[in-house]
Amino acid sequence: MDSNNMQVLLTKEQILGSLDLKRETVEVPEWGGTILVRELTAEERDAYEASLMEAKKVGKRVEFQPNLKNVKAKMAAKCIIDHAGTRVFTDLEAVALGRKSGAALSNICDVIERLSGLDKKAKEELEGNLEVGQIGSSPSA
Repeated sequence: MDSNNMQVLLTKEQILGSLDLKRETVEVPEWGGTILVRELTAEERDAYEASLMEAKKVGKRVEFQPNLKNVKAKMAAKCIIDHAGTRVFTDLEAVALGRKSGAALSNICDVIERLSGLDKKAKEELEGNLEVGQIGSSPSA
């Protein structure tokens, strides 16, 4: 390899020390003000996506079915932050947040999804993964 074409690679410390989470203020007229949101971390995105599936035992097999209960509030709770970057809501407080304006939460989640790279293609892929699936013993076994 030509030494003139060598790129300097980031170190572990540089990667872990980078401030890479995008933030954006969101006007929420339903709440009478502005909030600050950030994108989902990779860990939060995985946990959020996992929370969208629910295992249910059907006879001798387990079926995974979509669990869309309070999905917007769950996402918003993970990403509404204060100026220091600290979450305003815990995961447990998502239930209370889910009792707030659906229009407000929808607008907030639109921003979070955009910041988090949950574009149309990613959302379609996630929705495809939410198709009812099964694991375990099948009736034909």
